[in-house]
Amino acid sequence: MSTEVSFRTAEREDSEEIMRALRLLAKAIGIPGRLKSTREDIETAGFGPRREFTVMLAEANGGIAGICLYFPMFSTWMGKPGLYIQDLFVHEEFRSARIGEKLLRYVACTALNQGYHYLRLTVDHGNQAGARFYVRHGFEPAKDETMYRLYGPAFEEFCIGN
Repeated sequence: MSTEVSFRTAEREDSEEIMRALRLLAKAIGIPGRLKSTREDIETAGFGPRREFTVMLAEANGGIAGICLYFPMFSTWMGKPGLYIQDLFVHEEFRSARIGEKLLRYVACTALNQGYHYLRLTVDHGNQAGARFYVRHGFEPAKDETMYRLYGPAFEEFCIGN
């Protein structure tokens, strides 16, 4: 039996539901302590005057079945804009209904219709199920680059350094 699913862009009132999904995602991949965002962070960054991201919601059976949080990016190598998928999460009871695939396809088609040319994402090392999901749907692991990050005290020190 197929689950009826619809999609909509999240609004400020969905912030707690987004946080719930992010907490469950962090727990599912074994890193609950790494999630530092709060509902207030989501409200400010996602629904404030400077919107840093968009969240697409998948709804089924009268509730939120999954979320996809993303933001625009640009590749100088391709000369094209794309979307970076930061988080994709489907509540456990909907995982057998292909909600994750449907949500990702909806975001991809919306992106294509808005002039974006690719999707990009990273998968936490311990998230083998996520990696298999993306590969199954045509994503390829990057072999030519490694992500580096600068945050926290190191970021602040870098900013004030000489």
